[in-house]
Amino acid sequence: MSKTVFRAALKALPLALSLTFAAGLAHASEAEGEFHGYFRAGVGSSSTHGPQSCFGLGGNTMNYRLGNECDSYFEGGYTKELAKADNGVSFVGTVWLDAYKNGSDFGNAKPEIAKAYVEAKNLDFLNGGVAWIGKRYYFRPDIHMLDLQYINLNGTGGGFDKIGAGPGKFSYALFKDNDTNVIDPVTGKVTSTNAALRQNFIYEGLPVNAGGTLDAAISLISAQGENKHNGWQFSIFHKQDKFMGGSNTLGFQYGVGPGTGVGGPCCDRIGSSGSTTLGSDVTRLRIFDDLVIQPTEQFSMEFIALMQRDKSNAQGSSTWTTLGARPVYALTKNLKIQAELGTSRVTQANGGDALRLTKLTIAPTITVGQGYWSRPELRAFVTYGKWNNAATAAVNASNNSGPVYGNNTSGTSVGIHLETWF
Repeated sequence: MSKTVFRAALKALPLALSLTFAAGLAHASEAEGEFHGYFRAGVGSSSTHGPQSCFGLGGNTMNYRLGNECDSYFEGGYTKELAKADNGVSFVGTVWLDAYKNGSDFGNAKPEIAKAYVEAKNLDFLNGGVAWIGKRYYFRPDIHMLDLQYINLNGTGGGFDKIGAGPGKFSYALFKDNDTNVIDPVTGKVTSTNAALRQNFIYEGLPVNAGGTLDAAISLISAQGENKHNGWQFSIFHKQDKFMGGSNTLGFQYGVGPGTGVGGPCCDRIGSSGSTTLGSDVTRLRIFDDLVIQPTEQFSMEFIALMQRDKSNAQGSSTWTTLGARPVYALTKNLKIQAELGTSRVTQANGGDALRLTKLTIAPTITVGQGYWSRPELRAFVTYGKWNNAATAAVNASNNSGPVYGNNTSGTSVGIHLETWF
């Protein structure tokens, strides 16, 4: 075998293994366990005749998603009972892979382990709770229209979930985040570490009104390296079920230092550890209201209003505010027409003009059902973006296709898109 062929085979091996893994799990799920996942993909073009262009302000903001996702993403895996004790205690294992590419083609996207953990269920001394250890997704509700996981406690660790405590349920977990050392490039010696210990305390399902509950989550982050900083975050959410055929979530969040999530391994997510180089002067405040309604079988809508303020001694203060809606009307059981309108504004710490961006999408959609959450969806879309001069550099910098619009302050993209979960 030639060296060229050998290298090509090595590069293809991770993808081949992941495909074999997924196919095997899908087959096994028919008889023994559960295979679940999510993926999205699509292609498009912009008014500059290049690749599809997506409109966003980058930085501490998130994009409105419909007709405005220029990436490809898959996650999926298998959950199976591994063993069961005579007294009914069940040990359940979960393994997931994920793959991401910032473009329309998965291409050489590298599959990685997203979840690998074991749970012990039906433990009488936990009052209905669950014990677990491993790597997992953990308490990560989102604002779907923005793909914003407003709190995300993912990581590697262990804990106890949903222990009956009064009218609600209590969870505790301990994680090790950013578990890497800082190496001196000259001497090769370890000079410090980025690692942090994170403790999460959650109390959820506290009834406060008819159909309404409160959830609260606290993260306590302890830096492991010298001259690094501790941090914390507190979040509280009011959830109102059965509201106009849907639900409403009102949230208040505040983080300090690495508790802001800023500078963490992914996406500046509140809940997990951000950079431990951030001191107590670095804060993040977020208030939002996310409403999803389905007043009739044919009509549904998501509405979001959000304010987020980031503040530090070094960077000053910047505030992101956004308002958006996605109305959906089902023309038939399997054909929808969707629209999404969102507008965002970001103030600059240096006192310059605020950045402004408005995005509008129209998307006829083939779907499995009439409900807002019905998936799969096969969409065609036309998306128009409009921004002010102050936002031009930010729009160009955050566009996966590069600064294709130059000094223009508007653009259009068209394409097709798939989103499904299973």
